[in-house]
Amino acid sequence: MNQEKPRGSAEGNRPRLPETRSVTLTVNGVKHQLQLAPWTSLLDALRDHLHLTGTKKGCDHGQCGACTVLVDGKRINSCLTLAVMQEGPEITTIEGLAQGKELHPVQQAFIDHDAFQCGYCTPGQICSVIGLVNEGKAKTLDDIRDLMSGNVCRCGAYTNIVKVAQEALERSTAQ
Repeated sequence: MNQEKPRGSAEGNRPRLPETRSVTLTVNGVKHQLQLAPWTSLLDALRDHLHLTGTKKGCDHGQCGACTVLVDGKRINSCLTLAVMQEGPEITTIEGLAQGKELHPVQQAFIDHDAFQCGYCTPGQICSVIGLVNEGKAKTLDDIRDLMSGNVCRCGAYTNIVKVAQEALERSTAQ
């Protein structure tokens, strides 16, 4: 029995997608040349190809914020963007925040304020606080709560996370 597709059928005329594509990503100050399927999310490129597993895969639908990273200093959900769309900008993950053994001030504030419990959401929360400060939109506690609402913490450490964000904003305006 011949299973050949008839000429002129929609399936027979579709252009074939490339298996992989060369993509250059600048992550934590280092350029990486990768061969990726065009549909690879930035999250999967970071975790599966660069082995930067600090960025967490939570819902994989942009609803929890566990995958938050910084792109040119602004926060994004890395599960919602394709890696091929991020050629050029500087991508910063949780692994790229500390300077040697010295933690980023927001990382240290999470420790000082006991702003985590299980820790699964913490990398995304930290990147989100840094992005919140960089974006300059938060002026009040209500602004912080609203602008951080895309980062979910199942353990309920929100009170201390908000304290960290408030401290980070105060520190940034004092400079």
